[in-house]
Amino acid sequence: MPLCDYSCGSADHRLSRRAFLGAAGASAVLGRDVFAGPATGELSRAQKRVLVIFLAGGVSQLETWDPKPGTETGGPFAAIPTSVPGTHICELLPLTAKRMHRLALVRSLNSTSDDHGIGEKIMLTGRKPEAGIEYPHIGAVAAKLLGTADQVMPGHIAIFPRGSGSGKQDATFLGAKYASVPVADGRPPADLLRPAGLSEETDRQREELRRKLTDKFAKSRRSAATEAYAESFTQAERVFRRADVFDIAKESLKTAERYGRHDFGRHLLLARRLLESGVSYVKVSHSNYDTHHENFDFHIEQLGEFDRPFAALLDDLSDRGMLDSTLVVVMSEMGRTPKINDRYGRDHWSKAWSVALGGCGIHGGAVVGKTNATGTAVVDREVSAGHLFHTYLQAVGLNSTKNFYPNDRPVPIADPKAEPIAEILV
Repeated sequence: MPLCDYSCGSADHRLSRRAFLGAAGASAVLGRDVFAGPATGELSRAQKRVLVIFLAGGVSQLETWDPKPGTETGGPFAAIPTSVPGTHICELLPLTAKRMHRLALVRSLNSTSDDHGIGEKIMLTGRKPEAGIEYPHIGAVAAKLLGTADQVMPGHIAIFPRGSGSGKQDATFLGAKYASVPVADGRPPADLLRPAGLSEETDRQREELRRKLTDKFAKSRRSAATEAYAESFTQAERVFRRADVFDIAKESLKTAERYGRHDFGRHLLLARRLLESGVSYVKVSHSNYDTHHENFDFHIEQLGEFDRPFAALLDDLSDRGMLDSTLVVVMSEMGRTPKINDRYGRDHWSKAWSVALGGCGIHGGAVVGKTNATGTAVVDREVSAGHLFHTYLQAVGLNSTKNFYPNDRPVPIADPKAEPIAEILV
């Protein structure tokens, strides 16, 4: 089941029950990792978290963070003032504009790939694909380095629309413990719940027997695959124990209305509940922004869904004292072409586009980088996904220059050829 039927024919995301149980852990490596493990001391006490809102398909920077009204590439929408004097964004984001003082913009991103799958990998790992190694996604890195030994919930959860999927190998050498737990349509899979005819005691005994058999098997045939298999049950059990967190009906009607009754609103409200429950990293996907035709109509619809719940989320995080400890990132796998095609659409464009960040460690109101008058090229402070990856980690207080050590091989946590975007860090 594809995540969304991209106009260009790409369908990169798939999910099955096996994918959930595998939770991307089959590539776990059992080698030594001498990195300091979960963050401790002040960092743990502050409960640093990361929320990535992924606008799947490639959102248009010109209809969001870097409008060019009145130009040949600008399209029909106006640029509106925001709560930051001198900073304007597209009129399709009126509520976000009023909260721009909580966000920073990077308007000079060159992510180098116009392919959906490769672009997503670059944005989530901070690196171009390399032969011989798969790098972990930011969610797995955050789950490992921000997690605590006593946290009840899994550290890495991915929420996506119904009829779509995750289940990718996103933890790689960090192991199955840090792989994403996929949550389709904002709900854990129904088959995780104990059948009505099975008593709690019988279920406990069954689980105890499974663990004994797994441990016995692992003593003689331990491998990355067996570790991943065992960890998938542990992750599922942790989700089951906190099934109440997934029940957004516990929220007030007023709160539900503020976020909206559509899927994305529900998913963003769930993300807030998960972050409150101690989950280190949550990714929420919203699709479909692959607007090769009727770009403007599609963005009216999609950003109409995005704007209100995103504003509500920023308000809630601030009101609950969580914004200072939660890094919020709005990204995509690419932007859209400045040139408007003959179908009133915009095609794939990675050479000059924008990302928004806010919350923990971020200087709200900052704007970094600049594109030319028509948005066809970066003319100031070009950055890569590697720069962003360093920035994410340092924003939540982590040293992005250290290494992981899978199989005793040093692997830099972030691209050593890049560095943080200092202008937006507090």
